[in-house]
Amino acid sequence: MRAMSIAAGTARTAPIRPDAIRKSADERRDEILGVAFLAFGTNGYEGTSTEHIARDAGVSQPYLFRLFGTKKQLFLAAVERVHELTGAALEAGVAEMDVNDECGPFEAIGMAYKAAMETPGLLRMQMQALAACGDPDVRRVVRAGYGRLVDRIQAATDASPEDLAGFVAKGMLLNVLAAMDVLYTDSGLPWAERLKEGCLQSRTD
Repeated sequence: MRAMSIAAGTARTAPIRPDAIRKSADERRDEILGVAFLAFGTNGYEGTSTEHIARDAGVSQPYLFRLFGTKKQLFLAAVERVHELTGAALEAGVAEMDVNDECGPFEAIGMAYKAAMETPGLLRMQMQALAACGDPDVRRVVRAGYGRLVDRIQAATDASPEDLAGFVAKGMLLNVLAAMDVLYTDSGLPWAERLKEGCLQSRTD
């Protein structure tokens, strides 16, 4: 009886570990989505397992499915996130354009996008989203998100179809360079450096 009392007293006074504090479902969901964003961006939809995502996020696989339903729904959430991050960069550029008379619309949006490119996994996740468009559900989400971005650029710049296409095409070429891992450092490849310079030079018109 005495031993049981001592054990009970110890249990009552044991300190709570910081990692034992329960997080809300929304917090867990955001953490899991962050891990999935990087994993899908690196390995693609088919090459990424929910088992590995759950393990890296520190949750069980059944809990992951309880929050997201299916692997596809988790991937779609990652696609939505990449559009949200890209859209936030676009809005930062528009805000700069509104307060800086010396900054043209393409230059302002381009500079904001350059800053956003430093977000880990952003460009690779964009590429993986496009690569998965063979699935009609993915294609629907990608079309909607990409369309919103293009419409916002059009509204902010009042660009001609030719200028709009040229600007968006530069962004897509940056994604291609990122996929080949020649964007963020000096690749030593003259052709890649010329393309990178052409994409990143400012436009003031």
